[in-house]
Amino acid sequence: MTKGVDLSAIYGPVREGMSQVEGIFGELRGLARQDILPLLDQTLHYGGKRLRPALTLLSGAPFEYRPHTLHPMAAAMELFHTATLVHDDIVDASSLRRGRATINSMWGDGAAVLLGDFFFAHSARLVASTDNLRVINLFAKMLMAISGSELAQNLSTMEQRLDYDHYIDWIGAKTASLFATATESGAVLGGSGEDGIQALKAYGHHFGLAFQIVDDILDFVGQEQDLGKPVGADLVQGNPTLPTILFVAGHPQGADLRRALTDGGDAEAVKKAVALIPGTDVIAECRQIARGFTKQALKALDAVPPCPSTRALSDLATYIMSRSR
Repeated sequence: MTKGVDLSAIYGPVREGMSQVEGIFGELRGLARQDILPLLDQTLHYGGKRLRPALTLLSGAPFEYRPHTLHPMAAAMELFHTATLVHDDIVDASSLRRGRATINSMWGDGAAVLLGDFFFAHSARLVASTDNLRVINLFAKMLMAISGSELAQNLSTMEQRLDYDHYIDWIGAKTASLFATATESGAVLGGSGEDGIQALKAYGHHFGLAFQIVDDILDFVGQEQDLGKPVGADLVQGNPTLPTILFVAGHPQGADLRRALTDGGDAEAVKKAVALIPGTDVIAECRQIARGFTKQALKALDAVPPCPSTRALSDLATYIMSRSR
């Protein structure tokens, strides 16, 4: 967690709800076969920030807080997120996630695929328990957006991956859509009017864009012990993110990296870029872009009734710009 920031304090307005969400995860263990409990415990305790369930609850709280639907929806958002992490680790052949061994590295790709499916199924079950067709449809659209964007990214050329607009579209679907679904569904289940729903959807979308860009910055400037993965891992794996895109587009040394990436990957050139990029003005430029999205997220909150939960949403938007992991 970022030094000096107490997320539990920010989550204060929905502290009881967050506790109930953890209880739902405990119930999930009771539904599972004994032989898969070690896999569940390995993933459910990855050490995440629980941002997505918190955003779901905080987005419902300014209106009419309805625990019987908000709590399962919040739990579903975290389970869905966990499923995507498990599947991402297979695609990326990752051995570490937040400093802990991944499911695929310990039990194999087959077990990891099935565990991710297990989480997807249970998240869908929780969403269905809300009996809200709009929210169920939002959940289905999110799944289509995320899986479709990752498939398209996998099939894209390196030249496409090095395009800024392509990148923004990609992270909008793969990352921001989950945050936007969390906040929009929270508003729907909280009984907000349409203006509030659309405002919180916009908040979640821009929050997600800023969050991913900060993630991409940390991939270059973070500490490995904080990241739980090697610095520069995304680029080494052939996934250029915003720092790389800006470096290739705006720096003389970027031409060598572009050639290395588009010609199939020169490992030494890539390693040099990982070492070089943090010392350029690219990182500051990325932070400026992330701050722009954060400002848009905060602006969207103007249409939401002021209350402790709205202030918490504002604090979370500020927090993501200062986090170190």
